[in-house]
Amino acid sequence: MASGAPDGKWKVVKKGKKSGEKGGGRKALSESNVTLGGTAPIKMANTVYEMGFEQILKKQNKEQVPPNNIPAEQPQKKQQQQQNPGRKKPQSGDTGSRQRKFHTLEEGLKALDLAELQRELEKSQNMFPESPSIWVKDLAGYLNYKLQTVKNDVLIQQSHDYPYCLVNKELKGIVRSLLAKAPHVLDVMVDHCIFSMFQELDKPTGESLHGYRICLQAVLLDKPKTVTNNLPKYLELLRSQVNRPMKCLAVMWAVGQAGFTDLTEGLKVWLGLMFPVLGVKTLTPYAILYLDRLLLAHSNLTKGFGMIGPKDFFPLLDFAFMPNNSLTSSQQENLRNLYPRLKVLAFGATPESTLHTYFPSFLSRVTPSCPAEMRKELINSLTDCLNKDPLSFSVWRQLYTKHLSQSSFLLQHLVETWDSNSKAMRKSVRETVHSFKVTNGEFSGKGSSLKDLEACDTACQALLHKMKGSGFPWRRLIVIAFVFLFGFVFYDVRTHNSFQASTSHKVLQQSGLLSVSQQAWSKVSNYSLQGQSWLERNVPQYYSQAVEVLGPVLEQVWAKTQEGAAYACEKGSVLITYTKDNLPRLIEWLHSHTPDSVCQFIEYLRELLLHLQRTYLLPAVTYLEAAVQNAWQQYVESCDGKVTWDCVRGQVSNISHSSWTYLQNTTMTVTNWALSIISHH
Repeated sequence: MASGAPDGKWKVVKKGKKSGEKGGGRKALSESNVTLGGTAPIKMANTVYEMGFEQILKKQNKEQVPPNNIPAEQPQKKQQQQQNPGRKKPQSGDTGSRQRKFHTLEEGLKALDLAELQRELEKSQNMFPESPSIWVKDLAGYLNYKLQTVKNDVLIQQSHDYPYCLVNKELKGIVRSLLAKAPHVLDVMVDHCIFSMFQELDKPTGESLHGYRICLQAVLLDKPKTVTNNLPKYLELLRSQVNRPMKCLAVMWAVGQAGFTDLTEGLKVWLGLMFPVLGVKTLTPYAILYLDRLLLAHSNLTKGFGMIGPKDFFPLLDFAFMPNNSLTSSQQENLRNLYPRLKVLAFGATPESTLHTYFPSFLSRVTPSCPAEMRKELINSLTDCLNKDPLSFSVWRQLYTKHLSQSSFLLQHLVETWDSNSKAMRKSVRETVHSFKVTNGEFSGKGSSLKDLEACDTACQALLHKMKGSGFPWRRLIVIAFVFLFGFVFYDVRTHNSFQASTSHKVLQQSGLLSVSQQAWSKVSNYSLQGQSWLERNVPQYYSQAVEVLGPVLEQVWAKTQEGAAYACEKGSVLITYTKDNLPRLIEWLHSHTPDSVCQFIEYLRELLLHLQRTYLLPAVTYLEAAVQNAWQQYVESCDGKVTWDCVRGQVSNISHSSWTYLQNTTMTVTNWALSIISHH
């Protein structure tokens, strides 16, 4: 059975039966698991915190005046102690003055004296400089003693980062600073907190566990591999306490904290600790809830690729869809809601090369007795395998004769969805169906599965009919007609040595298409020339009028713009000064209230923006700056170093005229080239 050793680590010991011991009957399971350390509870090492409280209690006992009725009772107590000399004295935390309990954990955290905590930790480090395990145990014990509430919160009803999300920045800094000084005993601290939680859960009226939980989260949110490297140990501990649901949930909650900062570690925890107990009535709700919270906390599933393989995926599929298993209908519904994301994790980043390994297990589950919803999911998954991984067809051909009934369902689905399949998949289906037809002919009249063989053969015939009766190829016909027409015209022009003497020219002339095209071209040329002449006459005139009318207005606008810029600079300096004074406090507040996931997203966004700036923005700005500088230099040189309105008007007129001339010359050149080609052939 699992036991807590004095060093805080879990061990498994087996106790042999003594020869002189009488067989007094089988112990109840609840009695055999009272403590983690066997029949006798393990005495934890005294810490500075505990010894300090013992001194305080002794001092209080000396100062207090006992009531009159106490002397009469003391002899009785001494007599009882003499009769029971082996009975242990109650711990210091159970006698004397107790820490007052707060209504909520928020009140306890606000009332926590951080200076006193710092003094206690420094005292522990000074007295035991070579024992960091005592430091972390003192920290956990102090926090748990000081953060007592009237009633314990139900963790399932709280967020996944509760109670650590309520801790302020100063306390987090103290805890992290101490943990940084003791990196080699973090596993000892985790085991100590779990052991202490077990002790409190054994008591009828146990204390609150907020301090232990805060310490566990502080360790595992930063160092998740502290527990993920020892998952078999915690699984064995979980199985040893399977009849103690509260202890099991405490272990699952504690180890599960390792997954909320790293999806890979979270999947390790779920697959290694919670998946093995899926189906246990008292533990299944939390196992499914943890998986839901884990996948919600990590929207980017790429980091979890490769963690779930076929060995883990298909038992999950059976739990989610198979009826009459150990899950309730609501639990199955919750697991089915998570199934699509589990499917993405299982298929990984390259489904085109891995799906054929999932195909046999998918196919073997498509039985006639399979539930309709599960059969639909299996058929869709098989279709994805065939569509994305071509090797799935070869796997299907190898399994065809052993899975005829399953293949008939898949073939029928391909008949129904034939029009929506891709061309590459249709080609592979055609080859596979021809192979199946040959196999059907060889097995016809043999074996006992004639009904399944006939169903497969009927589906194959329907698929072959679909292949032959596909839609009319209009696109292919149009392309062929265009190529044929172009070849005919080219041959006609080449035979008659010119386009004017060709039969095509005569046909176009007789049909009137040639005259219409010539008239259209002449109109376009005429309108283009008219537009060019209009621009040459009117653009300079309109430009001069615009300068006369808009010049004063633009000057006023420029003056107002300068005034507005000066005012903005004045106000902006005040705002910048205010921002400099208050920005550190704002950053500190945001840092203490912002979730870690948001910080990670901001970091990823910052890296993306830096990449865009270095790769695209800075080169584009440099190129644009050089282009503007070159254009301005050419403009100044064309104006002989003097920038005036007359020069601007002349430049605009020259640019318009040169652009129009270039466009006209290009059009004429292309037209002459086309006519020369047609006339030479």
